[in-house]
Parts: sequence; structure tokens; C-alpha cells
Amino acid sequence: MPHIRDIQIRDPFILLENDSYYLFGSTDKDIWKSAGVGFDMYISRPHAGYLQAGLEEFDGPFPCFRPQENFWSKINFWAPEVYRYNNEYYMFATFKPVQGRRGTAVLKTQSLDKYFLPWSDGPVTPPDWECLDGTLYVDEQQKPWMIFCHEWQQVTDGEICIMPLTDDLKKASGSPHLLFKASEAPWASEFKGRVTGFVTDGPFLYTAKNGNLLMLWSSFGPDGKYRIGLAVSESSRIEGPWKQQNEPLYSADGGHGMLFHSIEGKLYLAIHSPNNSPNERPVFIEMIEENGLIRANNLSPKT
Repeated sequence: MPHIRDIQIRDPFILLENDSYYLFGSTDKDIWKSAGVGFDMYISRPHAGYLQAGLEEFDGPFPCFRPQENFWSKINFWAPEVYRYNNEYYMFATFKPVQGRRGTAVLKTQSLDKYFLPWSDGPVTPPDWECLDGTLYVDEQQKPWMIFCHEWQQVTDGEICIMPLTDDLKKASGSPHLLFKASEAPWASEFKGRVTGFVTDGPFLYTAKNGNLLMLWSSFGPDGKYRIGLAVSESSRIEGPWKQQNEPLYSADGGHGMLFHSIEGKLYLAIHSPNNSPNERPVFIEMIEENGLIRANNLSPKT
């Protein structure tokens, strides 16, 4: 049974189902240039007296998506997120089409012991935009939205946008809307590489106990290290406006975060760290929710 320090994975995403943790993420060994293999998942089924170790050791890997020969993408299989929605399971994942621009598509399965199959007709994100890291949010009226990144390499100052989805999650039901740009966050700095600009990565929505709507998202700091920031919707609605917190939530070369509750009800932040291949590993950090915000519990992370 692999320990998480032995699992190479980027963009880790935890789904808690039937008292088991399902760990998804970008699992190809080289997600940047090599042909896409697919997505794998890992499973931890903790039992009484073993709950704490449930986030340290996982069975796997188990293949959960493999492209058929005629699949429309061959590279850049990134950041799968899996949600239970209307009693079925939907995967939001980023792909680079053979022809066209990178974007987030939707896959589907009726059971987690079966393969995910394509559900949307290619990317759901705008076809003329370079996009990635789509995530699902269902509002109080049960209306589904995709929150995604309009990629910085196309617009220089990366954007976080929203777009309404049809109830079956198969396509957009309206136009995209800009929420904010990366440079609006005091903690984010220009990324200087082959292309220079402000990066937006990995948005994730979380509703606090007091009703605050929070968004995690990732970028880079002045030291060039990957980090996570926090934004708060001043209306507690997905449309915002969104106010950026001054300080990063996490700044030690880790990012693409999401939040989940453990079997015991504890709140955890899942990230990958460090941010270089092939050394990235899943890291789980216990969090505390206070006054509608979140912070680390100052305990050693599970790595």
C-alpha cells in the first residue's frame, strides 16, 4: 500500500464516499510534453482505530480514465476533479485538443469502480480561449456553474471566470463572465519564464459555516515559488465582487489546492508540493475555520 510520500501526483483532489477517500489528480509522469496516458485514482478505506492513517496510505493506482483511440485529445491530461451530482459521478478535467485550444471537459460514470467516459462534446470552456482547471459549483438555487482559468499565456494577466452550465453538465448555458485578474491579489507576483505574466491556477469554492463563499486559487510569489491565496465573495454569491486577502494561505512552494472534510469531520487542505516534476507529492494540511475564513491549524502536514 503506497504511502503518500511515494505517490507522484499533481493537483490532488479528494472525494469522500462511503467512508473511503478517493484521491484523483494529474498522474501522468510527464504531464507537459508526453502523450497523455489517462488518469489514475488511489483509494483509502480506513477502519476503526486507523482513521488518522487514512490520509497517509492509499491502495492503487487504479486506472479511472483511459482515452479511446478516437479521443479528441492526445496531450495535457490535467487536474481531474470528481463530484457526485444527481447520484452519478462527473469528472471535470483539462485537455489539449488535437485541433483547438486547451480547455476543461466533462466525463461521467455511474460508479467509481467503472471507467469515466467522455460526456461533453470536447471542452466546455470557450473554444477560442486557452483555459484550464475548471471546477464545479452548485449555488443555492441548484444552478451549476463552472469556474475556470482564462490562461495567462493568452491574456498575460491570468483571469478567473465563471460560466453557467446546463443541468446535465454537458455544455455551457450562457456566456463567460470575468470575476477577477491575478494581479489584483497583493500576494501574487509576475511569473518570469519563457513567457512573462500573472498566473491563475486551480480555483476551488468553499462555503464557510457563516455563509461566506471562499475561493482558493494559485499563482506565484516574488521568490518564484508556487502559492495559494484566498478570495472572499462580498455578496456570498458566485458573481462576487471578490475581495482578495492580503497574505497567501500557503506559500512554501505548493499549490492547486482544494478543501475537504475527513471522516472525523476535520477540515483539510489538499495541495501538491514541491511544484517540480517528478518530485510533486500530495500534502494534506489540517485547517481551522474562524469568522468565515480559514487558516492552517499549525500542525505538521501529512506528507
